[in-house]
Amino acid sequence: MADEGEEEEDYQNGYDRFDELQLSDEAETDSSSSDTATDGDDSSRPISITYDPAIPTRHQYLGEEMDEFSGRTVIEPGQVIELPLMPLPTVVLVPGQTIPLHLFQSQFVTMMQNVIDKDRTFGLVQGRSMSELQGKVGTTVEIFSRKEEVEAGITTLTIKAMGRQRFKILSLRTQVDGILQATVNILPEILLSPHPEKALASCFDKFGCQATCSGSLERYRQTSGKSRLGSSRKKKINASLSSWPAWVYKLYDPFRLMDEIKLELQRWSQTIRLENVPADPIDFSYWVAANLPLDDTLKIELLNIDCTTQRLRKELDIMHKCSVLCCRDCNSTIAYKTDLFCMSLDGPLAAYVNPHGWVHETLTFYKATGVRLRGRPTAENSWFPGYAWTIAECQQCVNHLGWRFTSVKKGLTPSKFWGLTRASLKPGMRADSEEELPTEPTSPPPFWSRGRTS
Repeated sequence: MADEGEEEEDYQNGYDRFDELQLSDEAETDSSSSDTATDGDDSSRPISITYDPAIPTRHQYLGEEMDEFSGRTVIEPGQVIELPLMPLPTVVLVPGQTIPLHLFQSQFVTMMQNVIDKDRTFGLVQGRSMSELQGKVGTTVEIFSRKEEVEAGITTLTIKAMGRQRFKILSLRTQVDGILQATVNILPEILLSPHPEKALASCFDKFGCQATCSGSLERYRQTSGKSRLGSSRKKKINASLSSWPAWVYKLYDPFRLMDEIKLELQRWSQTIRLENVPADPIDFSYWVAANLPLDDTLKIELLNIDCTTQRLRKELDIMHKCSVLCCRDCNSTIAYKTDLFCMSLDGPLAAYVNPHGWVHETLTFYKATGVRLRGRPTAENSWFPGYAWTIAECQQCVNHLGWRFTSVKKGLTPSKFWGLTRASLKPGMRADSEEELPTEPTSPPPFWSRGRTS
């Protein structure tokens, strides 16, 4: 008889152990490497994608009849508040990222019912034990859709929510009903100007002008109206009014960093719809953090950064250094970054929940290697209606990696693809000793950290 830990893992991966007993011979056949070798053929990548990318975004597998909420709760940065807290060991949520939840444990159902009656806001943090959570940075989450059902006396609650603001846990306590309460500090979002007015005028003092550079800088300003990609205006200013050359300021211009990241995204995948990404630097930095194939350490590092410019620079550095995606447990190569593509309007990564309540942040790839399949395909509870899923494991260490999705309807492209969980992968990074970004001469300290020159 399997132990409880193995049964829990099977529920997490969406697998029914009874099927394994029935289909062990067929599953062994499916686990051969021949299927993976077929995926290595470039012909498996379609010229165009016919699947509607809005379907995964709506999480239709949760059902259509859900109560919708409008409005948004904004908490002042620096404010200390108390939040009901939900720890999730496999999810690192960032502001702007959508998360679905399927709850049937009585304490979490009660918690969410109280949250909905109040302001629809709770806290989410990656981790398990209270000692592990103390001092961590998490994200406030606001519920925008819910469905409540009662069957055989058991209440289940299905919700869709979105990450809003970062917080740092100051203290924790457990209520008598088992609900975790956290006292948190709402963290600020710092957006530095690439060329502050004081820096531009720093050459003028009682001793006269001290400027030593020439050229011009481009100042970006948001246009009024609906925020869209490219809705910024440029205004040239004289670089001679600054004590630093123009290229130094460009290193810290958030809009230039955004442009560089967009170019790198296009090198990764032509299916990423840049018209759908946020135009605001803060929102864009979180969209990138939510969609890159990062392990927990890197994603938490990005979440801990207060400064948008610093976050964008870190993301660009990661994108340049990352080349392959490896198994978290054995370092086997599983996928290449150029095989990443979008099956959803949200981007190449989205969080999905299975019927047992396990949430998986899942990346979609055209191809995968070093993967074996377990069980037979099933379209039941598929996150991508029209596709059947089969569990995928690492050939080397049997680590659960995700699922292979195969179309069950004619005319769908891609005909098959891989959904690999972010938690099961880690990016293969070039050594830090290699060239840094960008490829300009070694830069002096940031201008905002230096005093006036003499």
